Amino acid sequence: MEEDNKNKHIHLTRRSFFSTMGMGAATVVASNNLAAWASEENKVMDPTEPTKITLKINGQTHRILVEPRWSLLFVLREHLGLSAAKTGCERGECGACTVLIDNVPRYACMTLAVEAQGTEIVTLEGLMKGEELGHVQQAFLEQDAFQCGYCTPGQIMAADGLLRSNPKPTDGEIRKGMSGNLCRCGAYHNIFQAVNRAVELKGGG
Repeated sequence: MEEDNKNKHIHLTRRSFFSTMGMGAATVVASNNLAAWASEENKVMDPTEPTKITLKINGQTHRILVEPRWSLLFVLREHLGLSAAKTGCERGECGACTVLIDNVPRYACMTLAVEAQGTEIVTLEGLMKGEELGHVQQAFLEQDAFQCGYCTPGQIMAADGLLRSNPKPTDGEIRKGMSGNLCRCGAYHNIFQAVNRAVELKGGG
């Protein structure tokens, strides 16, 4: 009887052992596959390896060589000479770098240049018609909606993006739409007035 229990114990132990070994082998194979996949991903996303991209900005096509880690803001300012978008916090808090991507206000400092391929990008320069100011730019000028002016390009782009999606916003919607852009000078009252004036200039008032 004791011998039977011993053999049963050995049998179960062996079965458990082989079962565990099988699971372990599968885990090793899966780990190796995951490591290989991760290696390929790292190779593709090497932040220092230059890659060619095509950006459509203000209706013009630009083919440039960039590093995948470069922000859209950096490419706009340092490589394309479009300096209206300002470098502020560089962490998506102040809104000075706001541009439109497919008509939606986006922080250029938080958007990789490679992400922006296949989209329509509009900067402050793109709102003008030659030397003529766009409606929102004109409204900001008329309403004196700036002091130092550093945040103004981002404010204008946020306002333009708001009016593209909502041509006749309420005062509450204007405040919400402009909330992602900070004015250190505190010119918010005039900024809100400028957005309402832009509605009139665009024919929505």
